[in-house]
Amino acid sequence: MAKDKSSSAATVRLENLVLEQLKLIGEDTKREGLIKTPHRVAKSLQFLTKGYTENVKTILNGAIFKEDYKEMVIVKDIDYFSMCEHHLLPFYGKIHIAYIPNGKIVGLSKIPRLVDMFARRLQVQERMTRQIANTLYEVLEPEGVAVVCEGKHMCMMMRGVEKQHSLATTSAMLGVFQNNIKTRTEFLTLITNKLS
Repeated sequence: MAKDKSSSAATVRLENLVLEQLKLIGEDTKREGLIKTPHRVAKSLQFLTKGYTENVKTILNGAIFKEDYKEMVIVKDIDYFSMCEHHLLPFYGKIHIAYIPNGKIVGLSKIPRLVDMFARRLQVQERMTRQIANTLYEVLEPEGVAVVCEGKHMCMMMRGVEKQHSLATTSAMLGVFQNNIKTRTEFLTLITNKLS
């Protein structure tokens, strides 16, 4: 498969920038362990930010189906990895998502793919949580959508306040999850309980 020339050019530019960074922090860029580091970092950054090149239509790819199902659909414990836009350090954790269909359902495997699309961008946890909820709400037009995101942030764990056991939790509740306390409570109970 032929390489995309613009992608190749971007990789080379990133490699040069990484090389310059290594020099600026005082590293010997000719030592064995660092010779291929600029290339590795460039490829890594391109992978970790591939969400910019993806879109909802491609992700969902015809996986929305008409279905007369009106109960809560939950996909929980979805692992995600993202990059904090403030320090370019990773944050990671789990996302729990629910929706109540209104005549349309989505293939279950598409929900984690949607999470990955938004996570593989420079992010803040609050925005990512809202983007996932808003997208599902717009695409499925359900009775409601709920998203709870838990995250451990390396920018808090390994620098700054250095609090290794802190966990950030964000949520977005739309439709019946926002307006109906009973529905919201059912969702929160189901994502915190372990089913046997």
